[in-house]
Amino acid sequence: SRGSDRRSWVPDALRITSRPEEIEERQIAGHWEGDLIKGAFNRSAVATLVERSTRLVLLAQIDAPDAQSTQIGFERMFGQMPAALRQTMTYDRGSEMTCHQALTENTGVKIYFADPHSPWQRGSNENANGLIRQYLPKGEDLSGYTQSVLDALAQKPNSGPRKVLDFGTPLKAYNEYLPAIATEAGGVASHNSTATHLTP
Repeated sequence: SRGSDRRSWVPDALRITSRPEEIEERQIAGHWEGDLIKGAFNRSAVATLVERSTRLVLLAQIDAPDAQSTQIGFERMFGQMPAALRQTMTYDRGSEMTCHQALTENTGVKIYFADPHSPWQRGSNENANGLIRQYLPKGEDLSGYTQSVLDALAQKPNSGPRKVLDFGTPLKAYNEYLPAIATEAGGVASHNSTATHLTP
């Protein structure tokens, strides 16, 4: 009588229990956690990404908190970074991620889904969202925030020293991967992500 679980669409192969152990260990950059920060009455939202090993935060403007807009927002973010740094994203089971197959096809990013009611499985993103909420408070219409404003807001957590990074900054830790990527690719990495627009 309870009806079917509306979040049962997550296939077993994409549940967090199937995620490779190396992602859990945070030893390799390119594995992200994603979410939406929603505005007043859940009518507007900002997409958030946090890289698990460097803790770099990216924010993206999206038109609405629906599946298609969310897909477009994450595709835009992933499309601005080197392929080697877009490996996986761990997300919750919100309906805004029902276009995950198309997102993977268009970006190469494999999506894993956390267990229901388990925010600690995406702890880096949850912590980052708490920091960003200082600037995007609940109850506010988020549709008026331009991408340039969101880039500036992301600079705040990315430029602050973090104990987990030996008091280095997420921006510095993330950018340290770029020369190695360029060497592996046999040339200079062209990285146009918002991350490179930030300064420590």
